[in-house]
Amino acid sequence: MDIILATIFFLISLPPLFLLLIFLFLAIKTVAGKSINDPDYPPVKGSVFNQLLYLNYLYDYQAEAAKEQPTYRLLALEQSEIYTIDTRNVEHVLKTRFDRYCKGKRNQEIFLDFLGEGIFAVDGVKWRKQRKLASFEFSTRILRDFSCFVFRGDAAKLVGNIYELAVSGQAFDMQKMLMKSTLESMFKVGFGIDLKCMDGSSKEGNTFMKAFDDANEMVYWRYVDPFWKLKRSLNIGSEAALKNNIQIIHNFVHNVISTKRKLLPMNPELNVKEDILSRFLVESEKDPETMNDKYLRDIILNFIIAGKDTSANTLSWFFYMLCKNPLIQEKIAEEVRDISSREVEDEYVDDFVTNITEATLDQMHYLQAALTETLRLYPAVPIDGRCAMEDDILPDGHKVRKGDGVYYMAYAMGRMSTLWGEDAHCFRPERWLHNGVFRPESPFKFVAFHAGPRICLGKDFAYRQMKIVSIAVLRHFRLKLVDDAKAVNYRTMFTLHMKEGLHLYAVPRTIM
Repeated sequence: MDIILATIFFLISLPPLFLLLIFLFLAIKTVAGKSINDPDYPPVKGSVFNQLLYLNYLYDYQAEAAKEQPTYRLLALEQSEIYTIDTRNVEHVLKTRFDRYCKGKRNQEIFLDFLGEGIFAVDGVKWRKQRKLASFEFSTRILRDFSCFVFRGDAAKLVGNIYELAVSGQAFDMQKMLMKSTLESMFKVGFGIDLKCMDGSSKEGNTFMKAFDDANEMVYWRYVDPFWKLKRSLNIGSEAALKNNIQIIHNFVHNVISTKRKLLPMNPELNVKEDILSRFLVESEKDPETMNDKYLRDIILNFIIAGKDTSANTLSWFFYMLCKNPLIQEKIAEEVRDISSREVEDEYVDDFVTNITEATLDQMHYLQAALTETLRLYPAVPIDGRCAMEDDILPDGHKVRKGDGVYYMAYAMGRMSTLWGEDAHCFRPERWLHNGVFRPESPFKFVAFHAGPRICLGKDFAYRQMKIVSIAVLRHFRLKLVDDAKAVNYRTMFTLHMKEGLHLYAVPRTIM
């Protein structure tokens, strides 16, 4: 809302005649040459700027629009933006015709300041190189074992922090605690750095997290703000604030790189096996001009948004849904007790999490179903897409022009009765179980982890972390909302953050 108000004040400060000329130019530029009434193209439902009216509940608006028209388009200045929930179209763009679609100039221009040339923002050789290095690292048993060790330790720390608040009856913001916990885990697993090793880590880390989340939201705003380039050139309004946040982010990440460079010589025999950043640092020595510190910074930022935001956001929505569905919360707690198969009332939390093994995680079918059901309704990335590199025809028969964006709406897809049945709006983990065993769906129907060649490399790591945290928290606490009547909403940004956090009470189940 602050961004909207800032833009309104910016507009009314302009001379009336100049403002009128701008709007006339934008209107003509938006509709010219777009074949608006051509039935071969997806039906038009307005322009991308119409989304300003629905920005605070944009993903729900898109879901309602998709119920009326599974594939539609909004007009932008240079191209059309096509939105779809048709699984055939999703598979076509993400897999079948993967080579015909790319990130696109507009997308890259919008988030270049934020994500730079990291794996989520690039195509071609740069994407393949980063993907290859990261894929090798994710496939190693060393990283898997180390990540489990880190996730268990950070889960125990989280439980300890919650317990202190629980015994005194204090409410707390679970989303904030999860964001901090997953950020610490991401730095240890991804970069081989304990945030406590960095100067002023606590204060600097909190400042970084706020700047990172605010930048995430401000960059997304560019999709519906026709004046963002002008504001950037004048360094005013939301663009001035974004520039300041990005500077905070860059300073923090350069400190991470500097810290890692100092740590590497202390443990040279592990520098290619220990973490993802180590591998990229070693590769940078082979090609220092291309893989310079800016390039490494962009890589780090992309992994942070993947490792911090996705897990923390999903766990926040997961605990929210369990508070709204207490019977499901108890069913998961019962599964945890049964499979852990140990009486741990007098056992320290550190001992308990140490005994969360791979075998334990593999048996948690109902927990995995509940986490997946959360991702169905609240995908970490609510909308994503590609840009057509040439003219094409989608499987549903609609034409696409070169330069058009094609976006799949994961948030909307999770709410479609045509995909999930009449109870699509309900939180029902059982839909993922067959004879009590978790059964996945097609990644083009359940697209929370993307699909095709760019499917999320960290999917298994995300599930592993979320399961460990969930097991530790639900074994030790019963959670409930501070205000059950208050609706929880999201911030409109690249990842599905809760607006104003998740405020809970925790009731201890065990004595620690």
